Amino acid sequence: MKSILGSQPDQIQVMDALKSIRTLDQDKIDIVNQLLLPHTIEYVQIQTIEHAHDAIKSMKIRGAPAIGALASLSIATTLSSAIKATPRPDFLASPSSLEAYIVPQLDYLFTARPTAVNLGAATRRLAKFLSQAVTAHQQQPEPRTSDGDAALAIANDLIAEARLIGGEDKAQNITMSRLGGDWLHKRIGGSGKYLNILTVCNTGSLATSGYGTALGFITYLHEQGLLERGYYTQTAPYHQGSRLTSLELHTLAIPSTMICDTMVGSLFQHKPIHAVAVGADRIARNGDTANKIGTYNAAVLAARHKIAFIVVAPTSTVDLSIPDGTGIPIEHRPPLEACLVRGALHPATYDASGNKVQAQVLITPSAVGETKDGVYNPSFDVTPADLITAIVTEKYVAVKREGEASFDLVREAKDAE
Repeated sequence: MKSILGSQPDQIQVMDALKSIRTLDQDKIDIVNQLLLPHTIEYVQIQTIEHAHDAIKSMKIRGAPAIGALASLSIATTLSSAIKATPRPDFLASPSSLEAYIVPQLDYLFTARPTAVNLGAATRRLAKFLSQAVTAHQQQPEPRTSDGDAALAIANDLIAEARLIGGEDKAQNITMSRLGGDWLHKRIGGSGKYLNILTVCNTGSLATSGYGTALGFITYLHEQGLLERGYYTQTAPYHQGSRLTSLELHTLAIPSTMICDTMVGSLFQHKPIHAVAVGADRIARNGDTANKIGTYNAAVLAARHKIAFIVVAPTSTVDLSIPDGTGIPIEHRPPLEACLVRGALHPATYDASGNKVQAQVLITPSAVGETKDGVYNPSFDVTPADLITAIVTEKYVAVKREGEASFDLVREAKDAE
């Protein structure tokens, strides 16, 4: 995995860095290393499936839609390179050998971050596509296409499907942002209202293939002249809010204010907040939603202050196989990660290439991160459906029926067909 380090970012570089994934040609994938943002722009070349797994696991790339896209594109790149190789690898000898090679790779990619349902949805979609293609070949009447030619055709079709997954969510994000923004504006009272929205973590272009989910919702309101101010939490311990959401909002010139995670209640007491808009890593059938740690805290406080709490996520994030939030696996990060902060030295110090010097600092006694049970560090929490006002996807705005505490997302999916 090769890194390409840019110089101190200018405005054009920053706008380009808001794209989490760059595909400069069909066989080359670059991601922006989000661990170094906002002070340094470093592009990491993803040349293998192992590189993609490491980038997802280490959080060089994060955000459920983005990691699903990267996983898919890494499969496409691997197959494309194999087709062009001389000689071609053995797994292209037949459809069954292709399936025997690709399915374990998909299973491996899924292990990088199992809470994010988009990653699982992408890998399952590709596995199903491959299985159906292999079965179709096997059921062909004689004389049928040779095994080698069939494997090559299936591989090319799988590449196209993987690239489709990698690029399809930007349009969905724009649609759901419009649906949610219009729904909230009407709910608040229509014209003349300028809205203040709080969000958690980072759900913009850096977390998706473009525009964003909850941050796209805020962007849409700004574009329509309906936003007064966007507020965002720092989102410890990785500080996706203070590092990434701040970068996106400032780059897009959207009026915004950062708050510490512990200031949500105070914000609700002293500022007129009209809604909390968050993304999701997995939504259960009843609407229970797993999202970045701290989301549940914000939901509880929003309910106390009668503030609308809105989940904005694509339908691929809705997992109808899980009845409620108790079935969502929650990833726990290494204890040490909660004991560290990373950032640029202040006052600013520059290296010979003009980059801000960054450092990682331990903020706790050393023993805290090394002691068994010394740190509780889940990456996600689950917000119960009864605390959620609406779930916005690219197909619908789901609200609960009068007197009900949960959503019926099966019904919503059928109604949207």
